[in-house]
Amino acid sequence: MDRPSLLRLLHAHAARDLVSTERVALAEILRFVEAEPRCAERSLAVGHLTGSAWIVDPSRTRTLLTHHRKLGKWLQLGGHADGDLDLAAVALREAHEESGLTRLRPVGAALFDVDRHWIPERKSEPGHWHHDLRFV
Repeated sequence: MDRPSLLRLLHAHAARDLVSTERVALAEILRFVEAEPRCAERSLAVGHLTGSAWIVDPSRTRTLLTHHRKLGKWLQLGGHADGDLDLAAVALREAHEESGLTRLRPVGAALFDVDRHWIPERKSEPGHWHHDLRFV
């Protein structure tokens, strides 16, 4: 996927009826992707794109979460794009790697939701933003 395709995906999500907090996060993510050609590069110190997967059962009534030890929270599976602008593929790859499940498949190509969150400074890594695109 290229940046124009990624921007189309984000704009399509913006056309949905979103809660105000997601609308604010999406506006920030759009500004970031439009302004930063290296938006998917983990080495970009100000922040970068991440892809997450909401893994649900066939009835879509239960979801698989993972406990993030450093944050002490239960979260959906996901990770850094590492230069890959196909965030749906990133989310699927991370879901496979983190869950060990081998028969996962996307429910659709559209975004489920987005989030923008601050990652505090750690050791040799400065604080930065994660611009998270989430898929089911």
